Amino acid sequence: MVKTNAMRMLDRAGIEYETALYDYDESDLSGVHAAAQIKSITPEQCFKTLVARGEKNGPVVFCIPVAAELDLKTAAAAAGDKRVELLHVKELPGLTGYIRGGCSPIGMKKKFPVFIDETALLYDRIGISAGQRGMQVILSPNKLGDFLGAGFSPLTRD
Repeated sequence: MVKTNAMRMLDRAGIEYETALYDYDESDLSGVHAAAQIKSITPEQCFKTLVARGEKNGPVVFCIPVAAELDLKTAAAAAGDKRVELLHVKELPGLTGYIRGGCSPIGMKKKFPVFIDETALLYDRIGISAGQRGMQVILSPNKLGDFLGAGFSPLTRD
């Protein structure tokens, strides 16, 4: 298996993780299809990475459960902004270095503020993109949060 940049960064930081492979499906952009294939964690433990732009503070990264929808008002409040708007998919590679379906909060071109949905703290381990379509890293949400300097907040719609 090829190591991604995100995996190499976790290795250098001494953060334990495991990898999970899945068949990427372009027709399921939510990540639910991927989550169903990963057997070492439940689908509720799989998180997707969304990148938004704040009205005042610029780019911000949100990690939320794959089956959930980002609440833009709540996300903006967490980021200390009045408003956030999801980045257009065409902007993703230039800003983050990642493509849709393979965007990880680890190893983006620049360090952006990261917020993880507070439900991640319900689990010992969560899955996030390893920075490549079809691959996830499974690790402690606390260690991920510490590594990224991330905040944990409610980010999704009820």
